[in-house]
Amino acid sequence: MATKTATLYRMVMDKHVCPYGLKSKYLLEREGYAVDDHWLRTQEETDAFKHEYQVETTPQTFIDGKRVGGNDELRQFFGKAVKDPQATSYKPVIAIFAVAALMAMAGSWALNGAIITVRTGEWFIAIAMCILAIQKLQDVDGFATMFLGYDLLARRWVPYAFIYPFAEALAGVLMIARALNWISIPVALFIGVIGTVSVIYAVYVQKRDIKCACVGGGSKVPLGFVSLTENVMMVAMAIWMLFAPMGVM
Repeated sequence: MATKTATLYRMVMDKHVCPYGLKSKYLLEREGYAVDDHWLRTQEETDAFKHEYQVETTPQTFIDGKRVGGNDELRQFFGKAVKDPQATSYKPVIAIFAVAALMAMAGSWALNGAIITVRTGEWFIAIAMCILAIQKLQDVDGFATMFLGYDLLARRWVPYAFIYPFAEALAGVLMIARALNWISIPVALFIGVIGTVSVIYAVYVQKRDIKCACVGGGSKVPLGFVSLTENVMMVAMAIWMLFAPMGVM
């Protein structure tokens, strides 16, 4: 059988190696193509290539003498999905909750020799709160801007939007340690109740189609069930810690 070949032009410079060029090369090889790999080593070479082939970006792939295009077009050529940057997705939240659950089970195993305990459930919620807070704290201003779009208290007192991520992180850390309950319980209860009411009003009363700030200001997660779950979990954890004895494992 004749070897399938493809020609790839990509930027490989001293201070920059195009990641999409690497992805295109890997995809071609995975699809069984021998790659004639042409490196564009300077900006001048890159500009000359773009001018010659009347393209705006690199990398560019050619198969059977015909230009396929960049990495997205190459993926489409092979029938693979191309990410829509505007599409909503639950993947960030699924990843956060999955890792939080695994961390909680690991901690329970280390402490009690059992994966599933009462402490596993406590840690799962508290660790998830911390991870969600980290996402918000990466860009507090971006989070606040999105949060102001639907949170009822933040709309009336803007500083609350900037305080929220710190409050969530504080409550989560204290709940992991089961320390200073007189701080963690009221904080989690307060922000959880306000958040729950805000989400219900925005999504189920006003029926607004907006994105959730739960995983940060650049979130593509739709406001709704996930954010509601985050807030209900905080309320449930606060109530549980209010009545559960300290020795429960």
